[in-house]
Amino acid sequence: MAVIVRYPFCRHLRGTETTYVRHLRNGRVVHEGIGGSFWFRPLSAVLSEVPVDDRELPLQFHAQTLDFQDVAVQASVTYRLDPAVAAERIDFSISPENGLYLATPLSQVATILAETTQQHALGVLARATLTQALTDGVMAVRDAVSEGLAGDSRLAETGISVVGTRVVAIRPEPEVERALQTPTREQLQAESDRATYERRALAVERERAIAENELQNQIELARREEQLVAQNGLNGRRSAEEAAAADEIRVGAEAARSQRLEAARAEGIRLVGEAEGASEAARLAAYRELSENVLLALALKELAANLPSIEHLVLTPDLLTSVAARFGQRTEELAR
Repeated sequence: MAVIVRYPFCRHLRGTETTYVRHLRNGRVVHEGIGGSFWFRPLSAVLSEVPVDDRELPLQFHAQTLDFQDVAVQASVTYRLDPAVAAERIDFSISPENGLYLATPLSQVATILAETTQQHALGVLARATLTQALTDGVMAVRDAVSEGLAGDSRLAETGISVVGTRVVAIRPEPEVERALQTPTREQLQAESDRATYERRALAVERERAIAENELQNQIELARREEQLVAQNGLNGRRSAEEAAAADEIRVGAEAARSQRLEAARAEGIRLVGEAEGASEAARLAAYRELSENVLLALALKELAANLPSIEHLVLTPDLLTSVAARFGQRTEELAR
């Protein structure tokens, strides 16, 4: 929007780079151009300001399809104004006091574009069913609107050129939209249920496989335990056999050693007996050559060696007679 500065008896206008400003005085063009800046008198000046930038016009309207279904169309039109032509066909005059529009030129441009766009869009949708409008309607409406606006002579005469058109969406009424969504939702729900059932079946199959695996593990463990018990029994039997064989060898060795010890002991006793017998025979042979007195003395010596310790001795005639008789008997035995 142009900036107007007020001074006594005159004004100064400073435009922008996106606005076209034209100054008329007495029906003649005094100043015109984009981004202009000039002085003017407010009582004799007629000012017009036309935007030259690209402008967006959002549109939303309703249409009826071939099967009498109401749809909502959401679109947008980008347009540009030819300032020289538009200033002559549409009132873009501004106040010389504050630079505001004296009319509503942009609303008028928007109305022209909206009505023209709706006219072409309604013609396309009126020949299509609801299903066709929802599936292929966006591109068909966009192409029809673009061609219609590009070939519209009124827009060209008004100085309006369409840069681009876009159809964002074509939607039916909420109840119809929900009805159309129902088959897809049911199909998706069916797919979800099928996936759930398959997942549950897979889980059951996996649980069965896990149970079978655990059972196979238990069977394998039982078989290995049986092998372990058998091996332990075999090892115990071998250990018992080895221990019995070792005991048998040990007992045999001890018996042989005992036999050898007994034989050696018997041999020693025999040798000792033979030696004693030889010694006794030699001693008796020696006694045969001795006289009776010597034998008596030896007998008394032997008797004295074998008598216990005597502290008091009482000799009676009977005792002496008996002792003498025993000595005599002993002497005779030695003499024989």
